[in-house]
Amino acid sequence: MKLIHLSDLHLGKRVNECSMLEDQQYILGEILRIIDSEAPDAVLIAGDVYDKSVPSAEAVTLLDDFLVQLASRRVQTCLISGNHDSAERLSFGGRLMDAAGIHIAPVYDGSLTPLTLSDEHGPVDIYLLPFLKPVQVRRFFPDEDIESYTDAMAAVLRAANVDTARRNVLVAHQFVAGAVPCESEELSVGGTDNVAVCVFDDFDYVALGHIHGPQKVGRETVRYCGTPLKYSFSEVSHKKSVTVVEMGEKGSVGIRTVPLVPRRDMSELRGTYNTLMLRENYEGKPFWNDYLHITLTDEEDIPNAVSNLRVVYPNLMRLDYDNARTRAGGIIEGADRAEQKPPLTLFGEFYESQNGTPMSEEQQAFADKLIASIWEEER
Repeated sequence: MKLIHLSDLHLGKRVNECSMLEDQQYILGEILRIIDSEAPDAVLIAGDVYDKSVPSAEAVTLLDDFLVQLASRRVQTCLISGNHDSAERLSFGGRLMDAAGIHIAPVYDGSLTPLTLSDEHGPVDIYLLPFLKPVQVRRFFPDEDIESYTDAMAAVLRAANVDTARRNVLVAHQFVAGAVPCESEELSVGGTDNVAVCVFDDFDYVALGHIHGPQKVGRETVRYCGTPLKYSFSEVSHKKSVTVVEMGEKGSVGIRTVPLVPRRDMSELRGTYNTLMLRENYEGKPFWNDYLHITLTDEEDIPNAVSNLRVVYPNLMRLDYDNARTRAGGIIEGADRAEQKPPLTLFGEFYESQNGTPMSEEQQAFADKLIASIWEEER
């Protein structure tokens, strides 16, 4: 049985205030082309379908079109809600969609019933587990001590009575301990949302969502497929892909990836303003039309830098500086010692900590005059 594993579409997402809808529409088209080529038995979408619990109308339309395209191909599609989704909103109409081969996990009600597909090796049970917190699980298991995310997942999966003699697949959206995150994900402080990988031991393949970089966790068959697009500059080095899972007889699972090429990539550039504006440094370069994070190394801020740079780099998303001022690590002394210093000295220390250089004599004279005026005292 062949499965396509997707997750974290984040439809409707904005990156640095830039809408990604056109890019998402493009990459969903690329995914459909891969599905046409691979001819899978099922597509698994492991949560964070939308970027917000109340998605925009445009995001809803985009998902609607994608699901219609999947249904027209007679591909069984299994979809769960993630922490960015509203389980109630996402599962609306789910029972009606079952007949079209679109299977959406309902709001968790204490039970977990698998969708069973079959091939020449027999049945494959696919369990759809929406994103859950311990507080959502406790009321269904009042006699169990459920404090952590691991406790919650263990209780839910024990209650599912998984038949380990059969081939079993779990689609889940959680942070599994040992996974490597990036800055575009929402994780709990101190790792309180960690789930131990051992709770998935009864499953031949675990299709995970939540972490944006493709990776295995613990064993080859517990995997995050990653996002189809880069959603932060911490993902610049990621190689986005679709995960293809081929299940033979019990115990035989093959995994490979098919690369996804975006409409626009993400890149980072660094240098002085004048260097980056030189024609030979951008004309014909592969990164010219990418979404860009530019770091200027000029010591002084450049007036209208963003608008001027966008004339050359139309998809500039983020601009910052790396210079003596931004690298300054000076710390102004505590209040107990500050009271012993005159105002001009304190202001001079603050200026140097912000700009990485002391005030000039002219600046000191101006500041001294200004302080005297404010304090109404003569020096």
